[in-house]
Amino acid sequence: MELSVKERRQYFVAHVTTSHKSTEYLADPDDADLAKGAEQLTVQEDTSDPIDPIDDVTSAPHSAPHSAPPSPPPPENNPLHPIAYSAALVSKVDRMPVDIPQIQTSEETDELSGEVLFDPWCDPCNPRVIQFQDISAAAFKIKSGIMMTPCTRSHISSMTGCQIFFKKDFLQYTGSFKERGARYTLLMLPEVQQKQGVIAASAGNHALALSYHGQELSIPVTVVMPIIAPIMKIQSCRQFGANIIIHGKDILESREYAMRLAKKENLTYINGYDHPHIIAGQGTMGLEIVEQVKNIDAVVVPVGGGGLIAGIALAVKSLYPHIQVIGVESERCASFRAAMEAGQPVYTAAKSTLADGLAVPKVGINSLATAAPLVDKCIAVPEEFIAMAILRLVEIEKAVVEGAGAVGLAAILAGLLPELKGKRVVVPLCGGNIDTTVLGRCLERGLAVDGRLVKFSITVTDRPGGIAELTRILANLGVSIKDILHERAWLKSDIFSVEVRVMCETRDLEHAVELERVLKEQYKSVHFGHFADVTNAGGMKIDLLDCPSPFV
Repeated sequence: MELSVKERRQYFVAHVTTSHKSTEYLADPDDADLAKGAEQLTVQEDTSDPIDPIDDVTSAPHSAPHSAPPSPPPPENNPLHPIAYSAALVSKVDRMPVDIPQIQTSEETDELSGEVLFDPWCDPCNPRVIQFQDISAAAFKIKSGIMMTPCTRSHISSMTGCQIFFKKDFLQYTGSFKERGARYTLLMLPEVQQKQGVIAASAGNHALALSYHGQELSIPVTVVMPIIAPIMKIQSCRQFGANIIIHGKDILESREYAMRLAKKENLTYINGYDHPHIIAGQGTMGLEIVEQVKNIDAVVVPVGGGGLIAGIALAVKSLYPHIQVIGVESERCASFRAAMEAGQPVYTAAKSTLADGLAVPKVGINSLATAAPLVDKCIAVPEEFIAMAILRLVEIEKAVVEGAGAVGLAAILAGLLPELKGKRVVVPLCGGNIDTTVLGRCLERGLAVDGRLVKFSITVTDRPGGIAELTRILANLGVSIKDILHERAWLKSDIFSVEVRVMCETRDLEHAVELERVLKEQYKSVHFGHFADVTNAGGMKIDLLDCPSPFV
């Protein structure tokens, strides 16, 4: 028997809430110190939370923002710490010079400073399930400061077999949907916290949105950015009046530093994808989608930390339960699908991806608790189709969209959603902040995947006119040469031959296949890779060309 949306949500929230408490430590009866420490870790109930779970969910009580109590130090001779160091090793450590620098992890630093990194709004033991009325309230509060972006039918519809409508949220002032949640969260702060200011850790869109709306609402904003953050985004945040701190080699280190600084400076830390008000703000896009497009069959949503799909799924399913909500993430960081399978957020290694805005190793606990009962499926898309989606949007839609915002279209182009043929589908284009150099690489890679940028190696005679004959054949076929290089020294055939490596442009995939056929008829040694079949419903299988190319 299939469960209703209400029953699915009730089951999942109860499962997520209890799964974190299922493992209990059985201390020795004589270990009074550990027993006392376990009592101190009990979560107390507090009904002052401004965002409460749905009434019919029997889950653990939600707590108001609080600081987690520090764990007591392990007692001496603790059986959980059985490592006994030799006297010789202890003596050697005692004789070490005192000026040798010690490497400390962030956890050790927090213990030494007496601080515990804990975000009271994102408590793993008490996930907060967002309600539809929270999204409705957010839509009313932010309407004066957020653009209602267009949601129009796409010219790409004829290529995909389904009617695609693009929700163009990359047209927001700072270039992404993040403005919705950022403005609502700032508006919901008490007056005292608005005067003290907020802090966040971000390398991109969340930082821009928070900085801009903080300036608009006269709320001081501090943003901690990793050293890998693009210079363009750092300068943009400074122009919006934010206090920028560059700290940490990645976003995790930046986040830890931001949370420590929030305690020290008495600032309010805002999680960019899991804060309840952030999720409610992002859900306003779902309200706009169902208002702008009629008779929707499915919504294909990019997934990173989970805040956007949680908000959209709640808004759409509350009004039209029959609409499919499908999540899409990069296959190089499929953290949401892993969390769905595990029933709770799990760490997933994030690799380099074109959709860098979606590379969140661990999804938010509140986002997962809200989205999981409502999301129908979640798929991972290959990198090559993300590049192709960016190319299609530039060429056909005249829209510059970053990789994270184009994954929804990438999943359709990859043939991963055949059930949407003939359906009316909405795809949010949720971000357009892509670096110009990265955009150039994406376009070239998309051309290569599309069979329009080709590289091959061919052996021709080294006599006068050998290369001229090759170029004449390419010209007769209408192929444009982009780069050409001839090689003699490393050729293993006779000394009167030369290997020529050519990078050229063709009209389409069929034109590239014709080029390969003609050259193999004229020459004995021709090396092409297997071209991509972009119409393969099972997904593209592509082999690298024999001559390695940075564009493939």
